[in-house]
Amino acid sequence: MTVLEFNYQISIFQDKLRAFAGSLTSNTDDAQDLYQETVLKALRYKEKFNAQTNLKAWMYTIMKNTFINDYRRRKMSKTFLDDSPNEFVLNGVKANEESAISQINAEEILNKINSLEDEFKIPFMKYYEGFKYKEISEELDLPIGTVKSRIFLARKKLMGQLSEYHNG
Repeated sequence: MTVLEFNYQISIFQDKLRAFAGSLTSNTDDAQDLYQETVLKALRYKEKFNAQTNLKAWMYTIMKNTFINDYRRRKMSKTFLDDSPNEFVLNGVKANEESAISQINAEEILNKINSLEDEFKIPFMKYYEGFKYKEISEELDLPIGTVKSRIFLARKKLMGQLSEYHNG
């Protein structure tokens, strides 16, 4: 299938994809963003599409997985541990709940993360943002084992630099 044919086939499913995005998000703006992200991913990974298979199903799968991954990322960004001895996981917006001390601690931790070499910082941040190892591997064009190793080493370095936060 040529690039022109591939692009044309995607355009045929435009209305159905937009409707599916709307059913997933229940929000017009989010649906449009999801549709655009799906098309971009399809174009980026078109060489992975097998022309003998169903393009519409492939596109729906990309959209569904994108939606699920975005949902996980949003949920993770709203999840944090409280400071009690039981370390409960809490979900919610932290906006006015953070004390000045925890804000300073968060900035210090972020500074430590930013001080990592890019080869460790970039995979670590992508993982923290909710990307899967495979997605990170594909985006950075690295073997999955290298991605796992770099994330592990980033954690190890950060734990050493931030020992006062986890030895308490």
